[in-house]
Amino acid sequence: MAVREVLQVGDELLRKKSKEVKIFDERLEEILDDMWDTMYANNGMGLAGPQVGILKRIVVMDVNNMRLELINPVIVECHGKDVEQEGCLSCGKIKGNVERPMYVTIKAQDRYGYSFTISGEKYLARCFCHEIDHLDGILFIDKMIKNKE
Repeated sequence: MAVREVLQVGDELLRKKSKEVKIFDERLEEILDDMWDTMYANNGMGLAGPQVGILKRIVVMDVNNMRLELINPVIVECHGKDVEQEGCLSCGKIKGNVERPMYVTIKAQDRYGYSFTISGEKYLARCFCHEIDHLDGILFIDKMIKNKE
């Protein structure tokens, strides 16, 4: 297991769309383990493949005392609205308010390829959306609510 470099805003890889994971093997497990190490070493709560230079649809999250690995996650339901401040390991000290759904259900696979569905509200829903956006080349700064002056 290793701590990888977290790519920062301006790196074009962060803006690319990630590819579906089709092979569930030891290499994938190694990448996931490295992502956990990298996320914790940087005091993060979530990390997506593109943030460590891997254009695969993979996410690790530790939110609300739940450690989650999401492979090929897809949002299947969402509703409501919630506005809260977000930050990102790839965006340095930038923070800003972003509107996200209050409730989200996603379908994903685990590191062995088994499918599951999980729902979350408020903060967990926000994290699902934030990390899935990374897989599509979208950063939270793209969705920040601009201050009206």
